[in-house]
Amino acid sequence: MSRESTPNILLLAAMEDWNDLEKEYVQLEEEHKNYCDLLAKLSAAQKKCLAQIAHHRYRMKCIGDNITRATKSSVGEDEKKQANDLKHKMAERKLNFHEMEENLPHKNGLYLRIILGQVNVSLLTKEAKFIYKKDYETFKLTVSYIILALSFVAAFVISSRVSDAVVNFLLVWYYCTLTIRESILRVNGSRIKGWWVTHHFISTVCAAISLIWPDGYTYSQFRYQYILFVMYISFVYVLQYYYQSGCLYRLRSLGESHEMDITVEGFMSWMWKGLTFLLPVLFFGYFFQVYNAYSLLMLASHPKCTEWQVLALSAIHFILFVGNTMTTCTVLFNKIKSDGFRIPKLRNKYKFSIGIGNFLSQGHGHAE
Repeated sequence: MSRESTPNILLLAAMEDWNDLEKEYVQLEEEHKNYCDLLAKLSAAQKKCLAQIAHHRYRMKCIGDNITRATKSSVGEDEKKQANDLKHKMAERKLNFHEMEENLPHKNGLYLRIILGQVNVSLLTKEAKFIYKKDYETFKLTVSYIILALSFVAAFVISSRVSDAVVNFLLVWYYCTLTIRESILRVNGSRIKGWWVTHHFISTVCAAISLIWPDGYTYSQFRYQYILFVMYISFVYVLQYYYQSGCLYRLRSLGESHEMDITVEGFMSWMWKGLTFLLPVLFFGYFFQVYNAYSLLMLASHPKCTEWQVLALSAIHFILFVGNTMTTCTVLFNKIKSDGFRIPKLRNKYKFSIGIGNFLSQGHGHAE
């Protein structure tokens, strides 16, 4: 038998596989067509929901204006009660709108429009939001470890302008990236306090100015203190991450935490149980910032100081100190006012349970 007449088993097998694949491809085309149809229907449904929510908000605004005009004149008790009930229903409806919008596309804020344009960054499922939030947390922790290691090397191993520049460049990139990622988180429902977003913008400027600070007398005088500060702040965040992650996990298990709550550089109300552990560490970092501001201010008045960066960095460190301290103290005061500050050991020993919050609510103190 000639070689040409011998069937090629591998070729026959390949032809059979291709024929099977052709049948599967027909099914794939059908599935893709269905997917495109569903995608078009989804987009149309999203637009319809957004238009209806906008319509409802407009109608509710008109109703609210009518209520305001109606209650300006003297009204009876029944009418006043009806107006208050209607306002309460409208407030509940607005909350329902916010819940609906969590699963609908959101418009980018000004910052994201400048950086990304009109790219849709809305995450429409809880799973996608959780994955993005987890990736954000992993990014912060990983870079904090890297900054901690590099600042340690710059402080104790390699004392050169190159190592300092590497640390400062990494800080600039890190804080720039955080501002973008946090803006995306806010679009998707994260309740990041405005100060912590602003804090990262200011920190970006601080690191950028430190990066371009010319080498000289003032730089050499402040260098070691600044590297130690960067190392301490990175170490604090690593501690905070593990503690805050544990707090959020417990609160989510109890259903007491928002699914998009994230770890931050400061103190939040849900971290109340770690008061004695966290606050001393945080406030030491804040006082480190004001000490930096004071040291730089003293350097700015030195006859050898000719760089504008010294006074600018002094102002920035002071602004960060004031913002961090005021934000943390505000959270503490609001938490104490709402829950009361009770010491379990004293309460059990002396059988009392009155807190500062009750003390204030009884008229013995007042604060806005």
